Amino acid sequence: MNREKELWKPGNMLYPVPVVMVSCQRPGETPNIITVAWAGTVCSDPVMLSVSVRKERYSHGILTDTGEFVVNLVTKDLAFATDFCGVKSGRDVDKFAEMKLTPLPSSRISAPGIQESPVNLECRVRQVLQLGSHDLFLAEVVGVTADKRLMDEKGKLHLNESGLVAYSHGEYFELGEKLGKFGYSVQRRKA
Repeated sequence: MNREKELWKPGNMLYPVPVVMVSCQRPGETPNIITVAWAGTVCSDPVMLSVSVRKERYSHGILTDTGEFVVNLVTKDLAFATDFCGVKSGRDVDKFAEMKLTPLPSSRISAPGIQESPVNLECRVRQVLQLGSHDLFLAEVVGVTADKRLMDEKGKLHLNESGLVAYSHGEYFELGEKLGKFGYSVQRRKA
């Protein structure tokens, strides 16, 4: 099979990626939500993640001032609100109110999570890397809440049953068919 390739200028084509809603709040102000598709795991001990945010975004200042935020995982049911929170500015609109989302009090930080999200990761910024168009906020996960409806009787979280959403090249997709699990390529097969 011949697969011809075409050379393009450098660009971010690492897709799909998780899309998340990041909630943040300055003391005494209305909480805000920013949609981020450039987020990821960076360390397991201590548990850390990163989010990249453009400097001109309203939430950038909140993250810089407070040093904390909540990463809220996105499901199919939250896709519309996720898109809205990515195209509207918190300077102009109360996104929680407009999208009828419920602020969830956090246990270890001041910023609220989003009640409707299946998992909320409370984060404290450890370092900010100024990279160019975006600043990378490296943060330690200091608290996690998960929907009890996704837990089985043994306390195992069945997150993949929540309808998680990914972002790929300007479009949102619900995660689909399971293809395997970690290590399945080397797992012994029954005869």
